[in-house]
Amino acid sequence: MIDKVIDTIEANRMLRDGDKVIVGVSGGPDSMCLLHVLLRLRERFSLKLIAAHVNHGLRGKDADDDEKYVAEFCRRNDVEFRSIKEDIHRISAERNVSDETAGREVRYEFFEKLKSENAADKIAVAHNLNDQAETVMMRIMRGTGLEGLAGIKPVRDGVYIRPLLTCSRAEIEDYCSRNSINPRIDKTNFESIYARNKIRLELLPYIENNFNKDIISVLNRLAQSAKVDSEYLEQETEKKYKKYCKNKESKVIITKEAFLEHEAVLTRLIRMAFSRVLGNLRNFERMHIYQVIELQGSGTGKKLMLPNGVAAFNNYGDISVYLQGEDEAAPVKADSEFKLGIGVNSIEELGLKVTVEEHPFEEGCCENSEFIKCFDASRVCGDITLRFRKPGDKFNPLGMAGSKKLKDIFIDMKVPQDKRDKTPLICFGDHIAWIVGYKTSNRSKADKSTKKIIKIRVEREE
Repeated sequence: MIDKVIDTIEANRMLRDGDKVIVGVSGGPDSMCLLHVLLRLRERFSLKLIAAHVNHGLRGKDADDDEKYVAEFCRRNDVEFRSIKEDIHRISAERNVSDETAGREVRYEFFEKLKSENAADKIAVAHNLNDQAETVMMRIMRGTGLEGLAGIKPVRDGVYIRPLLTCSRAEIEDYCSRNSINPRIDKTNFESIYARNKIRLELLPYIENNFNKDIISVLNRLAQSAKVDSEYLEQETEKKYKKYCKNKESKVIITKEAFLEHEAVLTRLIRMAFSRVLGNLRNFERMHIYQVIELQGSGTGKKLMLPNGVAAFNNYGDISVYLQGEDEAAPVKADSEFKLGIGVNSIEELGLKVTVEEHPFEEGCCENSEFIKCFDASRVCGDITLRFRKPGDKFNPLGMAGSKKLKDIFIDMKVPQDKRDKTPLICFGDHIAWIVGYKTSNRSKADKSTKKIIKIRVEREE
């Protein structure tokens, strides 16, 4: 069995020499086997091991005895031991989740805390071949896709490692017996109180006895095949993501060309966008992905509300995925108007800083960018102000003789509807000189006859 574990470690590059490893140890056969095996491999990989135990407070004295057992084993074998005791019933009620889910969340939170405090490299957990089969079966019953069929990953996020994933429960129990480990036994594992227990104790044995005695191996082969295909699709999706998606702070823009891709890639692109925006995929389901695809086929300006405060917005076929409140600026009053003087103008309620400078015109002195523009000072009539659009506004774009309705200009530039009322306008008197971030006016342009320029810079306050 040791050789099998070494092969698994090396095939998946789980460990490097000198790694510090947090080992999740409940006291049961699987985790005690894992800790014992890593102890035997401690010199081979120059490992530093820290055993992490969570007392869930669900089994009274038995749970306390589990903790004492693991602590004593660690003391005898010179392994650093860390533990916490939590009230899982209370936590599950507070988080509105099952005891099983609460217990898992608490365990992994503890592992992450220890990893951070000890600058550890890896977190080892004791999932095995049977756990993999149970996981795949559970996901099949939930209607999973290819990624779900791949089951438990040998390595997750480059941190979580599962050295026993190719070992069966029978092999683990035999290893414990031969090495006189005498692990603790959780009696609730033999009660059909959770879905996983029912699969372990009832469904898989029924399939073994009536359909296929090798169902555990079959499900693991299925997981391995799905893993290979899923990894390839993920690699291809990463390439397409770089091609079609733009990350802007807490927003991802999926360009319309992405929606011409094969459904297998497109659905993964959308999942990837959800994950990049939120950091996880909790509460996102297949239907949410297809709702985004439907949104892209609907008209511009449509918005979709998704789980966890995420929204999707159709902007002329491009889909913005973002956290609500972070992509949307505070509402602006239609009649808001701010007079600007020469120098730095701070507009606190908008979070903007507008710098107005006057310079003699020289060749090359006009600095023009998205948020910096230069104008002929002689064509600046009236007060320089910053305001927002009003009904009936017209604009004379650079290079055009006449004027157009500002509304039509926004449509031509494909400015999203929810941005139009929030786009600042720089005005000279009653004349709109600059749609900030977009176009300047033909009437105030600087040219060869210009003697003096007004340079305006609009930026966010630090």
